[in-house]
Amino acid sequence: METQTPDAPDAPAVNAAIWAGCFIGFVSFGFAATFGVFLRPMSEALGWSREVFALSLAIQAICWGITQPLAGMLADRFGSGRVLAAGAAIAATGFAIRGLIIDPTVFVLSGIIVGIGTGAAAFQIVIIALGKIVSPSKRSFIMGLGTASASAGMFVSAPLSVALIGWIGWQNAILFIAVSFLLILPVSVLVHRVSIPTVTAGNSRFGYAIRTAFQDRAYVLLFTGFFVCGFHVAFIQTHLPAYIADQGLSPAIGASSLALIGLFNIAGSFASGWSGQRFSKKRVLSGIYFARAIVIALFILAPLSPGSIYIFSAAMGLLWLSTVPLTTALVAQTQGVSYLATLGGLIFLSHQTGAFLGTWLGGRIYDTYGTYEPMWWAAIVLGIAAALIHLPIRETPGPLAQAS
Repeated sequence: METQTPDAPDAPAVNAAIWAGCFIGFVSFGFAATFGVFLRPMSEALGWSREVFALSLAIQAICWGITQPLAGMLADRFGSGRVLAAGAAIAATGFAIRGLIIDPTVFVLSGIIVGIGTGAAAFQIVIIALGKIVSPSKRSFIMGLGTASASAGMFVSAPLSVALIGWIGWQNAILFIAVSFLLILPVSVLVHRVSIPTVTAGNSRFGYAIRTAFQDRAYVLLFTGFFVCGFHVAFIQTHLPAYIADQGLSPAIGASSLALIGLFNIAGSFASGWSGQRFSKKRVLSGIYFARAIVIALFILAPLSPGSIYIFSAAMGLLWLSTVPLTTALVAQTQGVSYLATLGGLIFLSHQTGAFLGTWLGGRIYDTYGTYEPMWWAAIVLGIAAALIHLPIRETPGPLAQAS
């Protein structure tokens, strides 16, 4: 398929980078997104409260978010390949520590290392790199393709993790995850070959770009709305398996629910990328958040059963990461691509701030009240708020894009 821009590398190299990027997204997002399946077995085996596990993943989420704009600056300045490779090595180290050292304090602090690693090796870095080397007419679709590959990783990793826990124990299962991140190292070379630095030493005005973007209401609204996405995704992927097991259902159903989310998000990501090429991106985003609120409300109001769980998972899967290609494409559309990795990273920091609260508060509220119900209702209210936040966004180039 022809994906070049006039200044891009040749088509075979670009296509190889696209498939390499999809593989990186598959590996880096899958196990990180479904690590919540370890919550119950680890907490029960070690006698830890759920807040210990949740706090580690919350720290992971916020460190992931803090790392994203910094990794984005490096990617804008030097290209994405080296950033992805470094992140993979750091993430592998963090997961190895989780599997080898059995101590609650170390486990909590391991979230820092894993967060930094997954932030630098994140599929967001990949899709932004791909977005820079394809034409604007294909950008939204290619970003959707990259997001779908991350979803496929989630589909595979959730049941695989549960199977590994049963076969080799949770410690060895975590070490398996650590080794999987090392597979990114050789593949990142293909992304590096075509990764285009868009900021040189002479024009690295990151401070100017960030100030200008935050003076643009369109960017501020995207920044604010993405917080809600992080809250939803992190709370559900961390606590849904435990919530299901708490109701007396099999842990395998919890793993299957995450797998279904990943499976249906493949279709959701493709649909999101496709719709972003044909319809108003802000209106599609608003519809996604409103639909999430409805789906969550129906889930908690209906009697819980394997059938209701699978229907919820499929519906949420269609809406899961479908916000990512649209949000990222809107950042490119309103702010330009010169500082896209940096500004996209800052947007994702907002996402991960929401993820921190969704993960940690879920554990804290459960330990305090013995129920997740307040978190479900908070997710509904935030979904409605996000639907309204996205409607006023301007979809034309702002001052930064015009200056670029």
